[in-house]
Amino acid sequence: MKKTKEITLRKMKRKLWLLGIFKIPIIGFIKPELLFLNNEESRVRIKLRRRTKNHLNSMYFGGLTVGADIAAGLHVFYFSEVLGYKISFAFKGFNADFIKRAETDVIFKIDQGELIHKAITTSYETKGRVNQIVDVVAIDLNEDVVANFKLVVSVKVK
Repeated sequence: MKKTKEITLRKMKRKLWLLGIFKIPIIGFIKPELLFLNNEESRVRIKLRRRTKNHLNSMYFGGLTVGADIAAGLHVFYFSEVLGYKISFAFKGFNADFIKRAETDVIFKIDQGELIHKAITTSYETKGRVNQIVDVVAIDLNEDVVANFKLVVSVKVK
């Protein structure tokens, strides 16, 4: 196993910005903000504004799904950097429960970094693709849960 290294929040914010510019334009269009990222947890905010609103003045379905995608996906990028591995990953499954309309900015939280880390190390050891289900919670500024997501993260260490 390779030696781990320290990754700063600033570096991960830059990676998110570059991802939105060069690889996934919808991320650049929505402009999510990375609030926190460590081995266990990640938090991402998407502002409610013209680009993310629907006709009911709440956050559009697409904006909510992008937030869940980013919150979980950033952990894979984070561990790729920390462990020094080149990783191929995709979301193999997605399930969402929309509880109430998001009428403010939304913060997407995931606190299952250890599961993603374990999936990556298992992939490294077995040289195969590993699927891991993770939960993302979307919370509005009133601290009400607006949606729950289950994503299947599929990783393979190259």
